[in-house]
Amino acid sequence: MKDRKKLILKMTLLPFLIMVLASQAQQSKTLALDEAIELSIKNSKHLRLGKARIEEAIAATKEAMERRLPDAIMSGAYMRLSSPAIDMKTASNARDSNSIAPAHVSQVIYGMANLSLPIYSGLKITYGIESAKFLEEAVRMDEENDRQGIILNTIAAYINLYKANAAAKLVEENLVQSRQRDTDFSNLEKNGLLARNDLLKAQLETSNQELVLVDAENDIKLAMVNMNLMLGLPESTILNLDSNSLRKPGEIKTIEEYEQLASQNRSDVKAMDYRLKAANTNVKVAKGDYYPGVALTGGYIAADIPKFLVVSNALNIGVGVKYSVSSLWKTSSKVQQAKARVHQLEANEAMLNDQIHLSINKAYQDYLSGLKKIEVYNKALEQATENYRINKNKYNNNLLTLTDLLDADVAQLRAKMNLTFAKADLVLTYQTLLQKAGLLNQ
Repeated sequence: MKDRKKLILKMTLLPFLIMVLASQAQQSKTLALDEAIELSIKNSKHLRLGKARIEEAIAATKEAMERRLPDAIMSGAYMRLSSPAIDMKTASNARDSNSIAPAHVSQVIYGMANLSLPIYSGLKITYGIESAKFLEEAVRMDEENDRQGIILNTIAAYINLYKANAAAKLVEENLVQSRQRDTDFSNLEKNGLLARNDLLKAQLETSNQELVLVDAENDIKLAMVNMNLMLGLPESTILNLDSNSLRKPGEIKTIEEYEQLASQNRSDVKAMDYRLKAANTNVKVAKGDYYPGVALTGGYIAADIPKFLVVSNALNIGVGVKYSVSSLWKTSSKVQQAKARVHQLEANEAMLNDQIHLSINKAYQDYLSGLKKIEVYNKALEQATENYRINKNKYNNNLLTLTDLLDADVAQLRAKMNLTFAKADLVLTYQTLLQKAGLLNQ
């Protein structure tokens, strides 16, 4: 009896639990474009990798600066010896070799500490620090360039989802009219006022639009999953876009102005400039091998050889000079390699500038083309709307076939979608132009 009551209770609560789980599995979120950009930057795995590279570059700079610090080496040992015969061949022993008995040494203990502070090393340390700082800034610029790319990708994904929703909405609106037309035609056919063939044509058109709606809804789901993955949200989150947050295009400048702004603001241009400076500095580092190294040195020695010798407080300080004569014929190849890297970066810089000019020109022309397309699609929508109105009047007066009316309906739907897509694409094209000029964050 108790088991039966428990079963009834579980069956009663089961629909409620299913509803709760479903609501948790599919959360709804209203999303503005600025919030989408913020989330994509916050959860970007690519930017996380960029931050790790910055940390590595900071550590490399710190390592270069630490070369200015003194090198300190401490060593010590304890050795157990056999019983060696030690005969001190001093002058007194030479005259009276039997006056002093040989020392019996069984163990040795000693410790040493050496300190070396570099004073001059051909400026290799100074130039090494300078090069590391340039490379650190280059990595920071790489991270900023990646950030701009992620912002543009987020805008593109947002607009793609917006277009998918807009397409589904237009198809749904047209499908409502098409189904109403089927209902009207079905009543006419029952009363013998419409041919069966015309009713089937209308119903076929409705079925085709239902298939289009299925594809549109599938596009929405895929675009929404892609957006959720970019933003770090659960895949099942339902996103409600705020169309008012789309950044409308502003006034554009000339191509020359955008190219000038790109040379000043693009992060990849700055990164290339820093790498070129680091490469030129590395040439000076390589030339540093031509010069000697000078260091301030100091040391301490302590030793204890029981029954034989004790050394303590043995301090030394001085200046050491080190010069490798072989550097006179070995350093030139290192300098040539460093100069070759400079030449490679100069070539890469020139190619990057050409690429920037080409990409700005393409984005600029795409924007002008987008403006022209909107103008043309506006006229096309007016023409398609008027054409459908005329064809509908003709059909109602038995002056036009149903096929022509349905074609006019499809043409009107296509015109609406083309205009909606063109307006959304213009927003993306404008943002792309800003990104190519390094102005997207601004």
